[in-house]
Amino acid sequence: MANKPSQPPSPGPDNGTGIWRSAAALGLIAVLGTGVLALVHEVTRERIAEQEQRTMSRQLNEILDRRSYDNSLHEDVVTVRDATAFPGGQTVRVYRARRDGEPVAAVLWLGAPDGYNGWIDLLVGVTWDGVVTGVRVTWHNETPGLGDGIETARSDWVHAFAGRSLSDPPPARWKVRKEGGDFDQFTGATITPRAVVNAVARALAWFGEHRDTLFARPAEESAESAS
Repeated sequence: MANKPSQPPSPGPDNGTGIWRSAAALGLIAVLGTGVLALVHEVTRERIAEQEQRTMSRQLNEILDRRSYDNSLHEDVVTVRDATAFPGGQTVRVYRARRDGEPVAAVLWLGAPDGYNGWIDLLVGVTWDGVVTGVRVTWHNETPGLGDGIETARSDWVHAFAGRSLSDPPPARWKVRKEGGDFDQFTGATITPRAVVNAVARALAWFGEHRDTLFARPAEESAESAS
């Protein structure tokens, strides 16, 4: 008579111990993962902040002659909100340049909310008497080959703002040529340059009206320093 095949021992009643062990293991893994991420963030945060400040310093120096001021722009920052001048609910950061304690210029970091594909970030440098020292685009999502002509790597278009003011040309001509203004548009793209021209004009108008109170305000901690 053949022997009956052996059977594995019964696991016994399931009292939920296995489930709790699995849950505890998953919880431990989650805690360890969070801890590792926090550690990596802490280690790299200062390095990232330093890199961001170096990038911003380079861009600021491209549009504002370093010899024209003797203070630290990163330590002389204020933020402003003006829904009329700066639409889109934005907070504008203003880097103030001084020489021997006297105001000489400012760089406004603001946005043009009405680009073809949405938001365009700009740096606009302006002297105390309202002359543009330079404009740079720091971020955009415009169409490659069309709207990306606002980048200095793609064209010299933004250099046309340097030396301009609201008297050259007058406010009514701060438009693209297609709309009767003095600024070129791109072939097949009008919305992107229009947005930048309008943003620069708004910055000039706002600065001319508020420069005295702007430079009288105490400095705030810049976002780069706070990172």
